[in-house]
Amino acid sequence: MTQENNPSGLSEFTTANKKLIALFGEVLADIFPDRSVLGGAPYNVARHLRAFGMHPLLITRTGADSINAEFMAEMSRLGMDVSGVQLDASYPTGQVLVHLEGNGHRFDIIPDQAYDHIHAGVTHLVTISNHPEMVYFGTLAQRSLESRLALDRFLSDAKSPRFLDMNLRAPWFDKHIIRRSLLRADVLKINDDELKVLSTMFQLPKSSAEAGALALKRKFELDGLIVTCGADGAWALFDGDVVTSVAGVSLDQKMVDTVGAGDGFAAICMIGMLRQWPVDLMLSRANRFAAAICGLRGAAPESPDFYDLYIQEWQ
Repeated sequence: MTQENNPSGLSEFTTANKKLIALFGEVLADIFPDRSVLGGAPYNVARHLRAFGMHPLLITRTGADSINAEFMAEMSRLGMDVSGVQLDASYPTGQVLVHLEGNGHRFDIIPDQAYDHIHAGVTHLVTISNHPEMVYFGTLAQRSLESRLALDRFLSDAKSPRFLDMNLRAPWFDKHIIRRSLLRADVLKINDDELKVLSTMFQLPKSSAEAGALALKRKFELDGLIVTCGADGAWALFDGDVVTSVAGVSLDQKMVDTVGAGDGFAAICMIGMLRQWPVDLMLSRANRFAAAICGLRGAAPESPDFYDLYIQEWQ
């Protein structure tokens, strides 16, 4: 395969295993102190999925502005499907101010952006024209009624497993949004802090994190629940409610920031589920990939070469 016919640099192996995954939600620019980087959890996950040879269909809405122009050019460079991107003449492409604090970060998410106005009718037409093998959604794009209605239509039209990446971003969530999301999900990915929030919200057992997670899984009849713990690794509950855990990994490079690490983790978990990897292998690979993302500024690498090692090892 020549570079001209393969602008994203994907290997023959990854293109041979292409699966369509539909992702609903925000695209925005992460504004760092020194520069801006295109982001938003659904977009970050979609980028990784594309690099690993999947066919991500990102359903979002952007403004008629310079950020949108940059976004569309980047999607074209990466060979990504742009048919799900809606253009809004009234509202700007999303932005979020990223404040780096020690080894973590804090987000200041600007309200009333284009992704708050995803159109249900257009979403319906795009979704029924495709047959995704998995769908992805989160909570931030549900902060407005218009996008909530579009998400309802999206989930109704897409008859495939639903992966919920919780991504709680204060103050843009409430119990109603979380409950309706959990009721629509098949597999939930959250971090350990989000598990604590949900344990308090739904009065789950607090004797241990595992007990709370198991109660949550049963309450909402989830097929799987994945909990990330940063440097301490991750664990999951799937069939049989058995806890499968992996330890944290040492970084091979200097820590830059943790932005997007969870998105990288989610992408690998989705790939692992579609390829039917054992749960421990899925968690181990996702954990290692997320750690590598922490060595970058922003949520995704600029060059597809970043993925070569993982593609070679995982084929």
